[in-house]
Amino acid sequence: MLQLHQRFIETAKRFPQRIAVYDKSTGADYSYDKMLIASLILSGHIGKIKGRYIGILLPTGVGAMLTILGTLMKGKVPVMINYATMAIENCRYAREKCQFKTIITSKQLLKKLGLQPIDHMIFVEDILAGVTLVAKLKAALTSKLPFSVLKNLVHHGELSEISVILFTSGSEKEPKAVQLSHRNILHNVNAFPKMIHLDENDVFASILPMFHVFGLTVDFWLPALIGASMVTYANPLEYRTVCDYIRDYKVTFIAATPAFFYGYLQKSSPGDFASVKIAIAGADHLPDKIYEGFLAKHNLTVLEGYGTTETSPVISTCIPGQHKHGSVGLPMPNTQVRIIDIDTDKILGPNQEGKILVKGDLVMEGYLYDLEQTSLRIRNGWYDTGDIGLIDSDGYLYHKGRLKRFVKVGGEMVSLVKVEELLSDLLPDDVICCVVDVPNPTKGADVVAAVTTGDFDMHKVLKQLKKELPPIAIPKQFLVIKDIPMMASGKVNFREIEKIVREQGSKKR
Repeated sequence: MLQLHQRFIETAKRFPQRIAVYDKSTGADYSYDKMLIASLILSGHIGKIKGRYIGILLPTGVGAMLTILGTLMKGKVPVMINYATMAIENCRYAREKCQFKTIITSKQLLKKLGLQPIDHMIFVEDILAGVTLVAKLKAALTSKLPFSVLKNLVHHGELSEISVILFTSGSEKEPKAVQLSHRNILHNVNAFPKMIHLDENDVFASILPMFHVFGLTVDFWLPALIGASMVTYANPLEYRTVCDYIRDYKVTFIAATPAFFYGYLQKSSPGDFASVKIAIAGADHLPDKIYEGFLAKHNLTVLEGYGTTETSPVISTCIPGQHKHGSVGLPMPNTQVRIIDIDTDKILGPNQEGKILVKGDLVMEGYLYDLEQTSLRIRNGWYDTGDIGLIDSDGYLYHKGRLKRFVKVGGEMVSLVKVEELLSDLLPDDVICCVVDVPNPTKGADVVAAVTTGDFDMHKVLKQLKKELPPIAIPKQFLVIKDIPMMASGKVNFREIEKIVREQGSKKR
């Protein structure tokens, strides 16, 4: 069986002249042949770096893709580092967690972020400037060798070898270092085209950060291994620009978080998404106003999927023709999903709500240097997602939220996600909300809503909520937080919001 980088070489040999990447940050286009040559050149430099792990602090684009390929070609493991917030702190955290020194980054990126480099950083600009004519000729000649020869000139090993280290979002607690093997990511890459017809004629909007598993697997490895084209852009928050690229390059596939889809809905013009065949939202619940907005404005059904960093990432997804609104779809091929009782671990039947467990080749190899957390989350091959959901009688999975986003108020369980969904539907379209809990010495907790503006009829909203929710679930307070803290992936940063809410609450006492 071929590892990821060998599969890439196989694809590059099949489609040498096809454009692999339209890199909008640099304005350069890369054919698969050019990608292969460049990755071979980079692998020569990366092979000289000591140690097994190499940090990668690069924005979404051809530079990050080539660095990942070059790292794997030398049998080393890329450690993807979040550059969107606290980049230098993340570099130090990753180094300490994974015990490595070298970080490959970009002078241009650090300049844009207003950051000073730290020790043992290597810059892609310097690597490229140091490439000799001899090295270019050698790589070009090597790339012309038959695949049967070339696949053995790069590192080759077992599919169980680690292909990347990614960090959990840290939206709820300290990030963990997730080890994903070649087998893990190939599970998703092989399964996707069995559910949704995708081939070399597709054009992907590759806009998600590659330090996030959604971006790494769905926006890079999936298109790169089927020979599709990728339109890369480093900032998915530049909504109008992304919409322009989707229209101009006739993008057929886009995956994004609901927060990003909301931005594209607001900034797009009719016709911008005319070429899109598949739009999939993941990493968070898809609100009805986004789903309905895309149908009304673009006649496009935004499908919903579900996954985790630890599952490489996709566990299930809705697909055209097999779509149940509100569901996160059917499990991926060769994936087992079961629901168990939160308290007893009893396996539950159809339409019974409990904890979501997953089994299959998509499940991570474990958390790096953290046997305790690994053994808590993986038992007999079953990964405990920490999420609540149910499977209906047709086999469709419904995600009800994180177990940690259920809170006990006055002895009863309250779903913060449900409160959030109902509140979101009642608020004006331009008001973002997030619901958290704060400690209450008598009831255990109070429900508090954070909103981006107080410019709405709060009494009317509360009146409507009282029709839908029990009294214990009604937010006891509305706090205005103009800029709701978000992760780079587009997910809400609950840790930060809880911190802000509790700080504001303590000031009032």
